[in-house]
Amino acid sequence: MLRFLAATFKILLASLITGAGLSFFDLSSAELLARIGMTPEEVWAYLVRAVNWAVPNILLGSLIVVPVWLLTYIFLPPRGDA
Repeated sequence: MLRFLAATFKILLASLITGAGLSFFDLSSAELLARIGMTPEEVWAYLVRAVNWAVPNILLGSLIVVPVWLLTYIFLPPRGDA
């Protein structure tokens, strides 16, 4: 858990520094998107399409993965932590 929090903090810090640098050069996210030929609405539409595709597939896969994991967790002997 500590590694996850440390990685999250590093990503947030790098994003903050990068955002401050871009702001210093007076660049906005809308301008950067316009330079690559996209609008914020198009990005949102792609994000919605991705979520609409991913959620049913995640649920379908979990119908197999979760029971297999549960059976493995129940029937494998515990690891020796002591």
